[in-house]
Amino acid sequence: MQHAFRILAALVIIGLIWVVYVQWKIFNPNETTEFADPVDVGIVLGASLWGDEPSPGLAERLDKALELYEAGSFRYFIVTGGLDSPQHRLTEAEGMQRYLVEHGVNASHIFLENEATSTYENLLFSQNIMTDQGFTSSIIITHDFHGMRSLEIAEFLDYEAPEVALAESVVMPFLPSQIRETLAYTKWKLDAALLSLQ
Repeated sequence: MQHAFRILAALVIIGLIWVVYVQWKIFNPNETTEFADPVDVGIVLGASLWGDEPSPGLAERLDKALELYEAGSFRYFIVTGGLDSPQHRLTEAEGMQRYLVEHGVNASHIFLENEATSTYENLLFSQNIMTDQGFTSSIIITHDFHGMRSLEIAEFLDYEAPEVALAESVVMPFLPSQIRETLAYTKWKLDAALLSLQ
């Protein structure tokens, strides 16, 4: 019994250390805040739609992207995200495109990626679009709590000098977002290990 208790205590301590480490990484993303030269494309990572409209959280990402686009930080958009559920009429990418067009972006400057269901797929499928279009440089646009994992995935996929620009959320609850991202990052590290073996 004492041996089992020690194993359990050790696992709890290791788990706590891992959570603290992940939180430290989440709070210290390698964000690019100044863009000396424009890049080819801004990749806006998807989040849920409310009906046919971006949720308030997704709108924060899109507003950050619009701010950078209007400042000349990139020339084209890739909006990435598939269907939230079979009941939805639009993919996340289609909802994002509508929002950007409503805010003055020419539709010809927006490339849609309509299949992704995870951050890994967001960036993998967006990379395919970049290759098809001859794009080589990018800014990945997401929320602050999501930036570290997104950048790690882009580096894993061999993006060329990937950069991230991060929206700070005022509409998404802090604690649930942190818990969800800690679990998602843990899953990503396991997935990355498996992908590396293939």
